[in-house]
Amino acid sequence: MKAKKILFPTDFSHTGDAALRFATSLAHDTGATLLIVHVEEPPLAYGGGEMYYGMPDPNIDELKRMLAEISPPDPEVPCERRMVSGDPAGAIVRVAEEENVDMIVLGTHGRTGLTRLLMGSVAEAVVRRAECPVVTVKTNNHAGKSKATS
Repeated sequence: MKAKKILFPTDFSHTGDAALRFATSLAHDTGATLLIVHVEEPPLAYGGGEMYYGMPDPNIDELKRMLAEISPPDPEVPCERRMVSGDPAGAIVRVAEEENVDMIVLGTHGRTGLTRLLMGSVAEAVVRRAECPVVTVKTNNHAGKSKATS
């Protein structure tokens, strides 16, 4: 496979560490550029008009700094960074289409049961909606190992 661009979405959690390593390895092996993307969710409005922010007082400058600090483990892999706003799954798919990426590699939180039902699954929604191949990397916290699936 010859890839030109691989998208790696990040929420700045450590569940994406293994996915970043995997995406970097794929980018290195295929000669692709790694596109690192963070999606900032806009505040949600409740029925009474109250606003809820996903994180207290999100500071865009701080988010940009955090995004700039995420780099491929292999310094020879070229990378670009984007910060976008919106629903995470929808924004990831939109950026993938706009940037004509060859593949999306993302980490999963590994939630199951009621937690997954209540919180949804960004990875699952991306897999269902993306036009390009999607590789999910699940970290097994018990053994410290990661597993890639597609």
